[in-house]
Amino acid sequence: CGFAITTSFWAGLPIQRKGNKSMRKIKENMNRLAVKGYMNGMRVKERIACVLAQKSGEGFVDTALKILISVVIGALLLAGLYTLFKDTVLPTLTDKVRTLFNYQG
Repeated sequence: CGFAITTSFWAGLPIQRKGNKSMRKIKENMNRLAVKGYMNGMRVKERIACVLAQKSGEGFVDTALKILISVVIGALLLAGLYTLFKDTVLPTLTDKVRTLFNYQG
């Protein structure tokens, strides 16, 4: 979005030099304000066009999908560890603790 706005068209417009100085100042100020408003409007228009043309970024659906996948993988790992501890580690651990406290030396 490298659109450059120039004021060359507006700078070349003739301003009438006849008449009252205060009216001329009012006209010059009005012309200056009109050009400034037009230029600001063009900048805003360009900025909006650039934002709407962007194709990068992350959406809500992508984030929700990542969270869902991580929760499912975490639940599977937790279930696997629980099964491992329940069947393999805990029985041998309880046997070792019982033999430790039932020492009859």
